[in-house]
Amino acid sequence: MMLILKKGLGQAEKEALVQRFKGLGYGARLSRKEGQALLVLDRPASSLDLKKLGAPAWLEDLVVQEDPPKKVSWAWKGEPSQIDLGGRKIGGGHFQVIAGPCSVESRDQIVAIGQAVKASGAGLLRGGAYKPRTSPYSFQGLGQEGLDFLMEAKKKTGLPLVAEIMDYRDLDKFEGVDLLQVGARNMQNYGLLKALGKVKKPILLKRGFANTYEEWLMSAEYIMAGGNEEVILCERGIRTFETHTRNTLDLTSIPVLREMTHLPIIVDPSHGTGKASLVEPMALAAAACGADGLMIEVHNDPEKALSDGDQALDPQAFDRLMDKIKSLRACMEGWV
Repeated sequence: MMLILKKGLGQAEKEALVQRFKGLGYGARLSRKEGQALLVLDRPASSLDLKKLGAPAWLEDLVVQEDPPKKVSWAWKGEPSQIDLGGRKIGGGHFQVIAGPCSVESRDQIVAIGQAVKASGAGLLRGGAYKPRTSPYSFQGLGQEGLDFLMEAKKKTGLPLVAEIMDYRDLDKFEGVDLLQVGARNMQNYGLLKALGKVKKPILLKRGFANTYEEWLMSAEYIMAGGNEEVILCERGIRTFETHTRNTLDLTSIPVLREMTHLPIIVDPSHGTGKASLVEPMALAAAACGADGLMIEVHNDPEKALSDGDQALDPQAFDRLMDKIKSLRACMEGWV
């Protein structure tokens, strides 16, 4: 249900209404549409006597919807979401690059890569400590030791951390991680999504290998329905009949999702292509079509990487890519 508020209401009065409806058990937030202030509820308020809540003083009109607005939708918020990660914002006109290795392999490795990507302009450092792998015999990550090495890299670089969580029972281990990543294999792990809805930490939700936009957004809705509305979507390619690349990077998702949701959208061209030679052109294409950021795999010695070396850039290639992204973004500012 959307309650159209009367013009002239002060911000304090609007916020008081939000708290009043929350006190009655509703999900409620302020929004705007065509210059009109709205109070959006997550379900119909038909059982309430709005007059007893003083509605004549603040209510202009109401719109009863058969299906209440989803929290991922524009109707729920009315403006682009911005996620603040240690002063580095993603969304709402703010662009960030997340970079680092697929897996944390050693203390020296993650610290060196963290320092290199920071020098090139990356805003966040990624690294996997727990790795979901297709084969049970592949490198599964260093676990807690990998998280400890990530924390050392954070101290030495000052970069916020991004790491993948696979099991809600590990949440306490990720206290020092700034952005929790849900990988493609866990996009519909509803137990994990529900648990992440209760944490006070932003979530990076990757698209599943074969999931539609609607399924992807409904996974985000699981997190947001739990109370955590700080979600970033990450397009990382889908599985198609084409075998030349690891996945097919669906850049159509960016303009399509722009029409469907207020959430920030970033792109992972490393997993999207599986080939280091293709990362640069697809990263630039993603930036050009309106992504709020990129996630790039960077390894100081890709040929010896314990996981996904074929798609990792070395620090020199990443530095060149960052120069091109900065130039492209500067050009784009003149297009708007």
